[in-house]
Parts: sequence; structure tokens; C-alpha cells
Amino acid sequence: MRNTESFPYRLYLVISEDDCAGRDILRVTEQAILGGADIVQLREKSADEGYLLDLSIRMKALCGLYGIPLIINDHAGLAAHMQAAGVHVGNEDASPVFLRSQEAFRNRIIGYSVEATEQVYSDKALAADYLGISPVFRSATKTNTLTEWGLEGIAQIRSLTDKPLVAIGNMQLHNVRQVLQAGADCIAVVSAICGAADPQRAAADLKNEISK
Repeated sequence: MRNTESFPYRLYLVISEDDCAGRDILRVTEQAILGGADIVQLREKSADEGYLLDLSIRMKALCGLYGIPLIINDHAGLAAHMQAAGVHVGNEDASPVFLRSQEAFRNRIIGYSVEATEQVYSDKALAADYLGISPVFRSATKTNTLTEWGLEGIAQIRSLTDKPLVAIGNMQLHNVRQVLQAGADCIAVVSAICGAADPQRAAADLKNEISK
């Protein structure tokens, strides 16, 4: 059953400038929001600190116009400094347990990527608001991971936890219904929106499929 009270989001845009194929990241983000994305994660792995701060501030302002929460990937200090809606971390980043103990993150969203079954039982997972299942299917944007979960993996994790599950990894229009039926609560999308000729239409098509 979906935990809509604690995590009401269905279409999760994960975006970086590299993913936008030369187009303006703010414009692509706005188009995705207009199409139905209801939460946004800024995932910039290599930008310098000054530029990332400036981009994050502009992204937060844009998301704020539409009432959309902005999540910062990895950079917990930046997320706290700019008072983003939350942070998403993996196993090599700040622990959700540590973050939850900090005043800055007491009431912010903390997402945690699960790459092995035993992590579902970990203190890190328990401290997080949602679990990112990464990747469900291999993709060009998720290459530094150990497990390709597939539909059976989603179902297995669903049987082990009532935490909201966010599925990421080659999420496309043709497979999102299967992923949701397997137990995911939310679909996180990168290239299917960021690389689309019309990001707004792509997001709208995905949201319609998710909402069926």
C-alpha cells in the first residue's frame, strides 16, 4: 500500500545539466513540472561549489513558484545551507542516521539509495523518509551500482518494508506500470524526460501512465 501521507509524490524528476543535452536546465525543469513532475532532485556530481550553490538557489526559486519540493543529491551541507526540502544520499555519502540527528534535517526529507537487500534493514534505511531502489534496470545514468533489481527485486523489497519506494533506473513509458505494480510508490525519471524532444509532453505522458 502506498504511504501517501508521508510521501505523496508519484513522478520524481532527477536532473543535471549534462542530462539536458545542451538545453537550459531551468527550462527543462519547468517543462517537466508543467507536465506533472511533483518532486525534483538536482543531481550535479562534478560542478564546483560556487556554481552549484548559484544553480541550487535558482532551482529552489523555480520549484517554489510551483510549490514543488527540491531535493539536493549528495551535498547535505548545501541542502541545509539553502534550506532545500531535503537531501538524497547513497552509501558513500553522509549517513541518514547522522543527518536525522542534526537540527537542520529534523523536518526535512531524507532519501537513501538501497543497492543490496540487507540495507533495507539497516539503521540508515530506518532513518530515511523513502528508499531509492537503484537501479531497477541498467541505464546510462546509473552505472556505479552493484545490483540491477528488476521487477522481482522491487517486489522483494516491498515485502520487507513499508517505507515509500522510489524506483530509478531506465524508467520509461512502457515499463512504469509494471514497476508500480511490483511495489514501487514513485517513479524517478532522468533521460525519459531530460532527453525528450518535448520534456513537458514526456512528463505528462508518464504522469498519465502512473496515475492509471
